Amino acid sequence: MAAPADASGAQAIEFRCNLCGARNRVAPDRIGREIASCRRCGSTVRFRAIGRLVALELLGQEAALVDLAPGHRLCGLGLSDSRTYAAPLARLFDYENTYFHTAPRLDILDVPEKRRGRYDFLIASDVFEHVAPPVDRAFENALALLRRGGVLIFTVPFTLADDTLEHFPELHDWRLVEHSGRFELVNTTADGRAQRFTDVVFHGGPGTTLEMRVFSRAALLRHFTAAGFARMRIADEPCDAFGIAWPAPWSVPIVAYAS
Repeated sequence: MAAPADASGAQAIEFRCNLCGARNRVAPDRIGREIASCRRCGSTVRFRAIGRLVALELLGQEAALVDLAPGHRLCGLGLSDSRTYAAPLARLFDYENTYFHTAPRLDILDVPEKRRGRYDFLIASDVFEHVAPPVDRAFENALALLRRGGVLIFTVPFTLADDTLEHFPELHDWRLVEHSGRFELVNTTADGRAQRFTDVVFHGGPGTTLEMRVFSRAALLRHFTAAGFARMRIADEPCDAFGIAWPAPWSVPIVAYAS
């Protein structure tokens, strides 16, 4: 993946995007989880890693999605997937992307019966940190969506702490209130106590995706086990050819397997 140093003396990184096929040459600091580094499609390390894991886990191939032929008889489901990798997945598989707020709509806390047990793979990328508590139900429903032998390709930001930090552990009857451009969360607990939170965090802009928690890796593995997944693996392996690298051990993808 390394290329000759550029004019600044930095060792440039060369890779081919596995989502769109573009060849790229970027500075090392452009290879990051949330940094757009493909000149054509703007893919990040996270997006390319998801595409790589679909090909590897479902087809057993270390292959670029852009190189694969369509027609695979595999059924997949996305939870608010980025179009950057949703489009190539829709070309290759019987794949549907869904959303919490618009059609085609799917609430992972309230999965309809007709969707249960239908899917060979499910992608949940940076979604579960926004799910209202109790988050255990989301993990249980993720497993319920999968067929026997199905695969969950999963990412969230996580730490290496002992446990997850829940921002609103008693969330029950709540709303967001705006004051002079600043948001607060107002909650009434199940036993009637009033709560007000002023230090709230949004991903993607205020009023859209409220951060409910910061997971820990240990807690994630416990959630997968408690939900009934047969096994999990931390998918932190690099792939130089596709510009995928994980220099830190947190917030890397996890693959969970249905029995």
